[in-house]
Amino acid sequence: MIMKRNHPASIICLALLLLIYSCNHIKNGEKLSSSERSTINNLFKLDAGEKVYKFYSEHTSDVAGNFFTNKRIANYWLDKNDKARTAVNFAWYSDIISIDTVFYAGATYCPYMLITRKDSSQFKVFADGDKADVNDFFTGAMNNWKRSGK
Repeated sequence: MIMKRNHPASIICLALLLLIYSCNHIKNGEKLSSSERSTINNLFKLDAGEKVYKFYSEHTSDVAGNFFTNKRIANYWLDKNDKARTAVNFAWYSDIISIDTVFYAGATYCPYMLITRKDSSQFKVFADGDKADVNDFFTGAMNNWKRSGK
């Protein structure tokens, strides 16, 4: 008689593999979907000629996004269940006084840039994935800021 066993470890491993495979990654701005572009434009009203260079979402793009353009750095978190947790932030490069990068933010957080504006307000822009891709995201944003004359 052959007995079937339930293999919870196998199911957990499969679920983890699917989660890892489906993890979000940093996108080139040219690869954004029309829905992603629409969300960004509705929230931030991009200027004529403003180009998104890199984009990352730690959730789905209709809920969260982090990006930089040739004119600004921005992030958003849209909480449909708790409007008090909704946040939409951006800073023009000319309004930024510092960008601090945190590559190792602990086990529960992904790498981020801490953006500090001239008025001392701050917000974080997250990017996760391959270490080289995160570095490219951070370096690209900082280079655009430096080119703007900070």
